[in-house]
Amino acid sequence: MLFIHDTSCISPQLSFGEVDLQSFQHSVGGKMYAAEPGYAGIPPGALRRMGKAVRMGVGAGLPLLTSSPPVEGIIIGTANGGMEDCIKFLNQIIEYEEGQLTPGNFVQSTPNAIAAQIGFINRNKGYNVTHVQRGLAFEAALTDTIMQLNENPHASYLVGAVEEISTYNYNIDWLDGWYKKEKAEGLDLYTSNSDGSIAGEGASLFYANNINTGAVACISAVDGIHTDDPEKVKQRWNAFVQKHLHDTAPDILISGENGDKRMMPFYNTIQQTLSGSTAVLRYKHACGEYPTSSAFAVWLACEILKKRKIPDSWFKHLLQHPTVHSIAIYNNFKNQQHGFILVQLPSSIDL
Repeated sequence: MLFIHDTSCISPQLSFGEVDLQSFQHSVGGKMYAAEPGYAGIPPGALRRMGKAVRMGVGAGLPLLTSSPPVEGIIIGTANGGMEDCIKFLNQIIEYEEGQLTPGNFVQSTPNAIAAQIGFINRNKGYNVTHVQRGLAFEAALTDTIMQLNENPHASYLVGAVEEISTYNYNIDWLDGWYKKEKAEGLDLYTSNSDGSIAGEGASLFYANNINTGAVACISAVDGIHTDDPEKVKQRWNAFVQKHLHDTAPDILISGENGDKRMMPFYNTIQQTLSGSTAVLRYKHACGEYPTSSAFAVWLACEILKKRKIPDSWFKHLLQHPTVHSIAIYNNFKNQQHGFILVQLPSSIDL
């Protein structure tokens, strides 16, 4: 397990700095673009050379590193990293016939550029790893962090996930039918009853260690499975709940429903296993669909446990709990990759 002490999130909503989830920001042309801040902590010379994914990752990560003790490692999950800069570099190879190329696009184009830039600016020479397992990249980053804390119990780590909307990936996914052809904004996304979702992007980062005191949340379990069989997902989910919640239902399920009717058999199967005491919350109308969106869900879970106000309209099934102790997250990426994350109130963890 790992205890989260601070969070930072750049998303399409007002989630960075002063959080305001009551003021909802809608999609533009079927894309949920991140509301980027001013990036005051990034040197201007470095900022103008950064691609969007790197900007968001560094911009979300630096405030956590400047306000907390040093970390022993930086662990990032991303499916695409700086894909937009990668395409720019490949186009330059053709345009300049492999002549004098701009090195900036190449440096910023690899997925590990995000973790590397955070480490470079913060002068952190510790463990620096990027996980690129598509829809389970963030879950892999969390698992790696938990393993690192098992070996180094007195260490602290920066862990999170970053994704950008790149023209290259968007066009491929559009042609493959993963985005809606009709307009679907806000909560209308969940009633569209058609194939596809809306594209999203963002950066969600967390300062984590093994210390319970002062923590806002605890990630007590992470799991994932590759399958296209809803029954296998159900079996894995039941085993996850039995092992980590001892067959008690979570207070809240944060569901990765994205308005794609092809994925609803998976989400319905999970929700049918819940008791009537579990509230169900949906979030992709606020951040869009992207491989590591479960990081935004973890950030949202931390906001709930910090007792900030989450709009009631985000809940599919709303129940009133005096205190929320456990929040389970289930996310499905393209009907192939399924991730489970259990976030709990630190005071409810038996050490």
